[in-house]
Amino acid sequence: MKLIKWVAVAAIGASVAFGAGLGTAQAADAPAPTRIILGVGASESQRVVSWYATTDAAQVVQLAETAKIVKGKFPASATISFPATVAANTVNGGFNGHATLDGLRKNTSYSYHVGNGGMWSPTYSFKTREFTGDYSFLFFGDPQIGSSGDVARDGAGWADTLNVALTANPGAELLVSGGDQVESANNEPQWDAFLGSDKLRQYPWAATIGNHDVGGKAYEQHFWTPNTDRSAPFYRGDAKSESGGDYWYKYKDVLFIDLNSNAYANNADAAHIDYVSKVIQAQGAGAKYTVLVYHHSIYSPADHANDTDNQLRRLDFPTAFSNLGVDLVLQGHDHSYSRSYVIKNGKKANPAEQPGATKVEQGPGGVIYVTANSASGSKYYDLTAPDTSKDPNYGPDPLNPKNHWANSVENQEHVRTYVKVDVRDDKLTVEEIRSGTCAAPNAAVELGRVAWCGPDSGAGPAQPVGSVIDRVRYYPYNDRGVRAAAADGVNWTESKTTTQDGQEKVTLTSVS
Repeated sequence: MKLIKWVAVAAIGASVAFGAGLGTAQAADAPAPTRIILGVGASESQRVVSWYATTDAAQVVQLAETAKIVKGKFPASATISFPATVAANTVNGGFNGHATLDGLRKNTSYSYHVGNGGMWSPTYSFKTREFTGDYSFLFFGDPQIGSSGDVARDGAGWADTLNVALTANPGAELLVSGGDQVESANNEPQWDAFLGSDKLRQYPWAATIGNHDVGGKAYEQHFWTPNTDRSAPFYRGDAKSESGGDYWYKYKDVLFIDLNSNAYANNADAAHIDYVSKVIQAQGAGAKYTVLVYHHSIYSPADHANDTDNQLRRLDFPTAFSNLGVDLVLQGHDHSYSRSYVIKNGKKANPAEQPGATKVEQGPGGVIYVTANSASGSKYYDLTAPDTSKDPNYGPDPLNPKNHWANSVENQEHVRTYVKVDVRDDKLTVEEIRSGTCAAPNAAVELGRVAWCGPDSGAGPAQPVGSVIDRVRYYPYNDRGVRAAAADGVNWTESKTTTQDGQEKVTLTSVS
């Protein structure tokens, strides 16, 4: 691990009421930076801070261990300055900046603020954890602030979900985005509402670009992501006027790869697959799990189920992901929840896997696909029935005909939710959790955008905040996973056959 070289800097920090995220800045020639967000770094020992400013003059992030902050001031002997990369802001004038905080120590509370030597932002804090071992991260679908028509209500729902999720899971280490942070790509009032919660300055946000984020440069100006390839195949259109790119990072034993699924025309899917392949080849050694994140859900359960682009991705992606050893795929876009069966090469891996099973085995080439519901309550899409007239390859599940064949669980209650993923040495646990009820803040319900609320299309009462909609334990196909499954009451039988072309085919069957 690279260690921080602690460098003395001038003690010119703001006077703050530490812990509240509020401060009184000193007078200066320019206002303090705003719209600050803490982003994920390339590894667990990094974070990225991004912000907007009215000046490009010598901006830095000052960082110190929280325990060494004295009456809100950053002591010169224990503070390091990270210089910013600053560029002209093409959306609303001014500038946007970012800095990578590198060499962070494990299990350490840090405080930081952003400024230019005279005017400083409020002080915020975050905590690193162990750099190896078990952990949890949270996945959020489509806040899409502004999509209800009421930015304030959407922002309130989003802030409440973050508060509920992190109060219940204060030790969560990453906040992972499913895309569509806002309704309109360059609408800064919507971005302000998205960024309103200080939780986004305390926990690292791993951004994903959605179709509503792609129509301008604001996404890239708000989020600097590590290891990003912004070459032409990973943009939907003009890289000069839009945002995009594929990127990757490692966190503990998980390799995360994030794709701009807005880019799919002109054989872009092949470019994405090539990118994933090269990243896994270069970075996959030592990773216990590979997790892909992108916006457009290929096994959509609702309005987008049979979109032309999703039909194409259902042909392009699954076999490649199986061959590359992907474990989990996290998606958004359809504003409803689904969890697939274990899928191999675009087919259900084990025909006997039951709908809603709480324990599943990966098997060779097995992948689980998850679609996240709305985290803000700004917009929900109702589940759709399988329609083979629109896509003959996306018909009903023989075991549960109301669902599409790929999905073990499909759910829509018109309440806000989030997904929690527990990463363990021998299994992944995925949970869909309610972060709201039918009561406010729930913009789509409040404004009458939907006609009902609650389980079973409103026939049942809304369940309490924190209650679990779906939970599954997912055992990887390795010695650790086999032992864990056996200890948890799941037994595997394996049969091997040789195909005509000489390839070995492995069939894995669970025996209860």
